[in-house]
Amino acid sequence: MAILGIDLGTTNSLGAVYRNGKVELIPNRFGSFLTPSVVSVMEDGSVAVGQIAKERLITHPKDTAASFKKKMGTTQNYVLGGRNFLPEELSGFVISAIVEDARNYLQEDVEDVIISVPAYFHDKQRVATKRAGALAGVMVKRIINEPSAAALASYFDTRQEQLFLVFDFGGGTLDVSIVDCFDTMVEILAVSGDNHLGGDDFNEAIAGGFLKEHQLQQKYLSETEYAILLRQAEKCKIALSTLPETKMTAVIGGQTYQSVYTNERVMRESSGIWKRMQRVLRHALQDGRVSLEEINAVILAGGSGKMPLVQSYMEQLFEQTPLVTGFSDQLIARGLGLVCGVMERKDEVRDYVLTDICPFTLGTSVNNDADHQHPYMSAIIERNTVLPCSRVQRYYTVSDYQSEVKVDIRQGEEPYAEDNLQLGVLKVPIPKKKKGEECIDIRFTYDINGILEVEVTVVSNGKKVSKILSQNMDEKEIEKRMQQLQKLKIHPKDMTENRLMKERLQVLFEESLPETRERILSYIEYFDQILASQDPRRIRRYRELLEQVIASLETYDPFEGMLEFPEWKEEDEGEGGSE
Repeated sequence: MAILGIDLGTTNSLGAVYRNGKVELIPNRFGSFLTPSVVSVMEDGSVAVGQIAKERLITHPKDTAASFKKKMGTTQNYVLGGRNFLPEELSGFVISAIVEDARNYLQEDVEDVIISVPAYFHDKQRVATKRAGALAGVMVKRIINEPSAAALASYFDTRQEQLFLVFDFGGGTLDVSIVDCFDTMVEILAVSGDNHLGGDDFNEAIAGGFLKEHQLQQKYLSETEYAILLRQAEKCKIALSTLPETKMTAVIGGQTYQSVYTNERVMRESSGIWKRMQRVLRHALQDGRVSLEEINAVILAGGSGKMPLVQSYMEQLFEQTPLVTGFSDQLIARGLGLVCGVMERKDEVRDYVLTDICPFTLGTSVNNDADHQHPYMSAIIERNTVLPCSRVQRYYTVSDYQSEVKVDIRQGEEPYAEDNLQLGVLKVPIPKKKKGEECIDIRFTYDINGILEVEVTVVSNGKKVSKILSQNMDEKEIEKRMQQLQKLKIHPKDMTENRLMKERLQVLFEESLPETRERILSYIEYFDQILASQDPRRIRRYRELLEQVIASLETYDPFEGMLEFPEWKEEDEGEGGSE
């Protein structure tokens, strides 16, 4: 039974396995390796995941959620179809879809998975990711940092010993890692990141510039209008990957607006993004104690790494051409596939070792003599410590005859404990003595999955209190929630192509001018009639015609001539017959 690697992305997700001596990416039901990380609850109560759900961001924004990875580890509540979902529950649906696609492709069951996360994910976010896997009904064998997987994939392809900088720029997160590769060792030296910076920010910058040019304000746009604007901004960004300039058109308040965009304009309107990028890069280089000149190769991973602006920026900064392929958004998944092979002890990759590090400092709060209300942060495991690791520190009482010590477990780099993320609290009873006469040893043990165990030993009597910070819900709670989520049936596979086609037409209907809408509506109505015939050949052929219609609509420029629609000929309809 194969182990499945899942790149659980903000924008897209994909799966990979190691089979027949190589990594194989898992195609979804539409034949694509990328499945949009979008979930929508349909009118009948079923759940749509992927491309169908992405189309419904325009037509049914209140019943659809995207970019929920950014909220992993929080109690952010998403209300879809009148039901409440946490971010990890929505991620669980995405994982379920990838697993189901893998089962169909491999023709075998899949029970064990490894999942990638941004290197800068803190403990609660990693815990939520493991819980998403549990809610999807699979066992998460390991959590892998995304840049580590990308570095492994790149090193495996080149086999050249060198010092990499991995710039993993996805839809919603940025990770930078310094990676030393030699022999069969891939060693992470330092990581830095921004969990709220990604390609989506360029979409928002482009949309913001568009509104400013036309003297419009976002607060006056409806949810649907702004969703359409962001979609057009994304198309503009993608077009600029291959074109020197492109036009962006949007219908707002019944009026059509158009702007011309170049990479230079996007560069100007996204100045804040570049400053945030530079801060992350500087942090990684400082922690890795390396200079720009010592970096042998720069690897661009993640879909946003395809942007010419990003590539040009990195080339100027490092004075070398970054390593980027047309499949940069698959690089992490390919690395995960290799990790699957290592875990399965496959001959070709069994000797490879992938080390990881702790991205944040882990510690506890200690007394501040000058201000008892604002205790300091005392580090127990420093950031960039190689995992797995175990560290212990001794602490003494600060009050006479205190009967208890509250061990406040924190994660972060701030000097004051309250400014760092609280992971948990342990209350430890101690013998009553004068201050400084009683002490405790606090041991933190951090594993390769980023799961933390805290053990406190009272030195005078040897009594121990421990806590594993790995789950915020116990097994019974997970089982109960799984049963609740399973009542929401996933949308039937045999309907997905037709459902997707209807959603795409409905999105175009929303985006189009009134004179075009009437024609689109006629296509939708006739498609319903053909679907009712249940004739597979007629359905398939009409769907092919609709692909031409959609292509015409998506490339249409309202300022350049008339729109021409392909026709459904009578002889085409007459030839229809069941297969």
